[in-house]
Formats: sequence, structure tokens, C-alpha cells
Amino acid sequence: MSTAEITFDAFESSERADPYPAYRRVRDAAALFPYAFDEVPVTLVTRYEECSAVLTGADWGHGYAAGISPFRDTTAAIPGSFVRMDPPEHARYRKLVAKAFTPRMVGELAPVAGQVVNELVDAAVQRGELDILADLAVPLAVAMIPVRLLGADPADGARFREWQLAIARGSDPDTLLGEADMTARGAAAMACMGYFAELIARKKHSPTPDLLSELVAASVDGDMLTESEVIGISLLLLVAGMETSINLIGNGMLALLRNPEQLRLLRERPELIGSALDEMLRYDAPTQFTIRVALADTVVGGREFKRGDGVVVLTASASRDDRVFPDADSFDITRYAGTRPARKHLGFSLGIHYCVGAPLARIEAEAAVLTLLDRAPELRLASDTIEYRPSLIHRGVTALPVTM
Repeated sequence: MSTAEITFDAFESSERADPYPAYRRVRDAAALFPYAFDEVPVTLVTRYEECSAVLTGADWGHGYAAGISPFRDTTAAIPGSFVRMDPPEHARYRKLVAKAFTPRMVGELAPVAGQVVNELVDAAVQRGELDILADLAVPLAVAMIPVRLLGADPADGARFREWQLAIARGSDPDTLLGEADMTARGAAAMACMGYFAELIARKKHSPTPDLLSELVAASVDGDMLTESEVIGISLLLLVAGMETSINLIGNGMLALLRNPEQLRLLRERPELIGSALDEMLRYDAPTQFTIRVALADTVVGGREFKRGDGVVVLTASASRDDRVFPDADSFDITRYAGTRPARKHLGFSLGIHYCVGAPLARIEAEAAVLTLLDRAPELRLASDTIEYRPSLIHRGVTALPVTM
């Protein structure tokens, strides 16, 4: 079937519950598929090999600094957001963030996550009911990122969630947003920047043992982050970090609950948790796609792209590509176990923009999933009706009530 006979409808609201058949239709039709994204003519990259080539290729980036991107800059109002940057500026940010966000710091967060999860599950057991999103994933993400990492006031948790959701929703194409969505996006970004500016001022005067204080003080060869840059990184951690970990737990637990034989296997063999998390990220990723721009004339999948050409990299489609992942639409927690694990999924992207918060998201999800399976032996979905948030880039359910 030719591309002219296929309509890409995965971004339609009617497909929100399950966009994967729509991804399959375009993936089977072509690796590179013409599409109008936010009213801009671009190319959808649908298959694994081509998506990987774009994500890791030196000829691909964001192009905002060079003024060649055809896409709206969703982070234009947020200074210092290095997800939109290309080398060498991106390398500078990454190096300074790595100076503060060390493997040791991340490792020290594992027992903290375990303690938070145990307290949340204890409260759920006493109530006899649990919404995995509202009662576990969200408060865990708030406790770990704005409170523990950034040293913010725990009492502001509801505000963080409100801001984070508004900015995450606002990262979708403007043509798919209502006026209220765009207004909320701008208001949330301004409120966040004001909040973190005040918090950074306090950290400068009285540092505390958290990432934000480390970012304020981070220095590499005499180079330090400016205040606006620290604000941008804080917003990135708040929005992308919270959304990724919340939706990894929600989507992952939903996959387990809909595949009870896999849930039983993980309960019997908790050592499979690492493989299970990778399969959750492959099977139903928290982030469904990303965008890139050709920084120079280049070739991908046998097609020539000119400098300034835009592509939408459908990472969620690539991770279901049967050419790479046999029986790709099946959820199999052993896929990444053993001596010959599957190819790397694209759930955290690849290349220089690989998710800096991936280790923390995995720590949170591991604690949440294993504790639930251990403490709730009769865990079941309380309803077969599952609703998804309207966001396209960020995929997650609105609620996930379970019986225990």
C-alpha cells in the first residue's frame, strides 16, 4: 500500500487509548512518511533503524539557534532549556549538569524512593483502596523531584503538579491546543520561573544538600551556570522528570495488570524488574515522539534531506517495529533478560539528548512496582475503563484505580 492511500491518525483524539495500530499502518507503508505537523510540512520517521539514525546522527539537531527550525519552539519562554540546544552549547550544559547530577547522588536517592513508596502504600493498605496515579506515582514524583532534588517546600506539591501538567500539555502542537491550554502554559511557565528564582536566591545564601544547590555551585574549568540557566534546568527536571516517572509507573502497571501472567512472573521473579522496566518503556513509552531538524544536507533511509528540513521521530512506533522486536505488540518482561537481550528501546531516546533523568525514573518505578506487587497480592484493576490525558508527546492515564 502506498503512502497516498494511508492517513496518519495516531494524533487524533479517537486514537488516544491505543495509537499503536495507527503507528503500524504508517510504519508498514513507509519508513519516511509525509505529514503536516502544526501546519508545517515535515516527515514522520516511523521505523527503528531510521529513528535511531536521526537521534544519533551528527547532522541532526534542533536548529533553533541557527534559525533554521520549521517547528515552534515549545521552550522559547524558558531560558536555559538544554533539550532545545545543539552542540557546542548543549555539551556545555550537559557537562555542568553532570557535575551536579552525579551517579552517586542518584544512587543515594534509591532508599529515599523506597521509603516514600512504603509510606504511600501503607496509607493505601489502611484505606483498602489505591489510585496508582493520584496516590502513588504523583506524590512519589513530587517527593523525589521538586522536594528532594530541588529542595522545594513539600506543601507546594499540588502547585507543582498543576504547573507541570500545563507545561507538558503545552508542548503539543499549537494547532491541537485550545486558547485555555496556551494561556495555562504561559501562566505556569511564568509561575515556575518566579518560584525557582526565589528558591535559587535562598540556595545561594544558604546551600542545602540537594541538586539545586549543586547546580548553583557547579563549575567546570571556571564556567558556571547563570541564574536563568539554572531556572531552565529546574523547569526541565520538574516537567520532563515528573511526567516521565509518573507515566512510566502508570503505563507500566497498566501493562502488567492487563497481562496477569506477566504480573505473576514478576512477582515470582522480582530480579526481572530491570528487564520489565525496559519492556514497559518499549511497549508503552511515556514519551511518544520527538522532533529534529537537519543541520546540514544529509541522507536517512535512502532519502536526501536539506538543511532546515524537519522530521517527527516516532520513537513509540520504532519501539514496536517488528523488524527489530519480534512479536512487538506483545508485552514480555523477559525481552531484555538473559544473555541476548533485545535491541535498545527508544523510550528514553538515544544520542546526546538521551534522557538525563532516566536513572532516577527507573529508581522511582522500580520501588513503586516491586512494593505494589509485594504488598498487594490481590492487585486488580478496579475498572476496565481507562482514560488518557489529551497530551500527544506525553502519554499517560488520568487515573488508575485498583483493588488490593
